[in-house]
Amino acid sequence: MSQIALVASTVKKLLKQQQLTYKLIAEKLDMSEANVKRIFSNNSFTLERLEQICELLNLSLADLFSIVQQQKVKISQLTHEQEQQLLANPRLLLVAVCVRDGWKFDEIIEYYDIDQFECIQLLAKLDKLRIIDLLPNNLYRSLIAQDFKWIPGGVLEQFMQQEVMVKFMAPKQNEPWTFRFYLRGRYSQSSIEIIQRKLDQLTREAAQLNIEDQSLSLDKRKHMGMLLAMRPWEPSLFENMKRIKS
Repeated sequence: MSQIALVASTVKKLLKQQQLTYKLIAEKLDMSEANVKRIFSNNSFTLERLEQICELLNLSLADLFSIVQQQKVKISQLTHEQEQQLLANPRLLLVAVCVRDGWKFDEIIEYYDIDQFECIQLLAKLDKLRIIDLLPNNLYRSLIAQDFKWIPGGVLEQFMQQEVMVKFMAPKQNEPWTFRFYLRGRYSQSSIEIIQRKLDQLTREAAQLNIEDQSLSLDKRKHMGMLLAMRPWEPSLFENMKRIKS
């Protein structure tokens, strides 16, 4: 995909996220809707027009180009070898999580008990695994997409289920829930699909916010965990009360 096409594709996604239609854009920019559609169809943006559209999105051109850079094709799922290598070395897994979240080299060694030499070695291993591109001066470019997924049934998914999710649902003393909500019901298939689409959208928006916040210093960002889940389920307490049909 060309850079212009990638910019156009990114703008379309951002407009969709904010529910900005071509008709609304035309009204805001004092243009015909047909002209707006033509611009997006042909990717014929002038810098001035692109800047105007960015203003509607509450973005600067620099913000947009930063998002475009992050949107370049990245790994959406690790290989079995990559997952096994990460799980075999908890410190390597830790640094992999840090670089995915946009930590700088100095922030990693300041926040965690990892010295400069070891951190360089760990980054080199991530480069060898093709999880990052290691650049001069201990800089890097992450090759992992924000919304990447574990291999179904793979070693990291098992680790997440056994070590992370169980402990996530049982906070330590004095660890408050920022938000917690449980809802159950009986839904039609069409309603289930609507809920799933909305959860997918929230996941993408959360991933995008994580990208945007990477420009902030570490002291202005807070570790947060968010678990979204939906599956056919009924509490065993209720299941045990079901009438047995003859």
